[in-house]
Amino acid sequence: MRRVVLAMSGGVDSSAAAHLLLDQGYDVVGVFMRHGEESAETCKVEGGDNPLLPILQGRTDHKQGCCSASDAMDARRVADRLAIPFYALDLQSDFSRIVDYFVDEYRSGRTPNPCVQCNNWIKFGRLFDYADSVDAEFVATGHYAQLRSEHNEIALVRGVDQKKDQSYVLAGIDRKYLSRMLLPVGGYTKPEIRAIAGEVGLNVADKRDSQEICFVTSGKHGDFVRARHDSQTAGDFVDPDGNVLGQHPGIENFTIGQRKGLGIALGEPRFVIKIDPANNQVVLGDREQLSRPALTARDANWLTDLPTGAFEGSVQIRYNSSSVPARITADGDEFKVEFSESQPAVAPGQLCVVYRQDRVLGGGWIE
Repeated sequence: MRRVVLAMSGGVDSSAAAHLLLDQGYDVVGVFMRHGEESAETCKVEGGDNPLLPILQGRTDHKQGCCSASDAMDARRVADRLAIPFYALDLQSDFSRIVDYFVDEYRSGRTPNPCVQCNNWIKFGRLFDYADSVDAEFVATGHYAQLRSEHNEIALVRGVDQKKDQSYVLAGIDRKYLSRMLLPVGGYTKPEIRAIAGEVGLNVADKRDSQEICFVTSGKHGDFVRARHDSQTAGDFVDPDGNVLGQHPGIENFTIGQRKGLGIALGEPRFVIKIDPANNQVVLGDREQLSRPALTARDANWLTDLPTGAFEGSVQIRYNSSSVPARITADGDEFKVEFSESQPAVAPGQLCVVYRQDRVLGGGWIE
């Protein structure tokens, strides 16, 4: 049997993935990754230096995020139901890198995407180290994306369920891992996955999807950033000409394109069109001033041979957005994008993912 390490979060997607992998004849090892800061004490395990630690029953608090004790217990119950081995990995020290990145990006006037970095550094980074330690050939998750053979290489493509597609957040993984990845739920819609989970008696079939960043359990990222850095980032709201419109409590509360929750009334809709961390200014403008005809992305990660010159494709600049036609010009670890039509809310710090039809070619961070 070919062994696979499956990241189990306690949700319906990874739980159904476990059943699907077993049905395909794999030797499945379930792994719960403990790394959420707020719930670090709720699912603590013991076991010294052993990289794979048996999960122990802890408190049953219901903190939000992907590492609450209730999530750990849900994952354990699923593993018990399916009769697969189940372990907890203590990745708290690894995950501190993601928290530092999150805080630093907001303080620099950028909009981070910690879920993408978690996939890059942990789920499809560190988790492969653990897979190697238990002689597992594959690592699997419950992401809604697919892998297929194309021109003698493995291609990452969109999931069948367009509403749930998560290929965007996987664009930063190392290309060398594609041949060792399994994404068993990507060929199904979300309702089909819930139905499969219900049919095999999994207790999480109707569990609500997590909507929050796992370590920002309050949902207030500005408060989280300020609690971890005491520098003063409060300043002025200004218009594009530099005229002061009012004051704000800190640049970490805002992102490009934001309209709601500004804390200032101007009589007509205004959007965040720029954040100036050097002067702690948040620039507000109208919808037209929010649009951009192009962008530059850096630290590019390509999942196929590096494209040369300019080519036509499509790009997605936010997780919850559609891809749009564009002309892409790649140059090493940087690429430029010219939109067919100007796009609103091009936020520095977000990932720009390049597609050719439904295939992910790669991605880079918007400058």
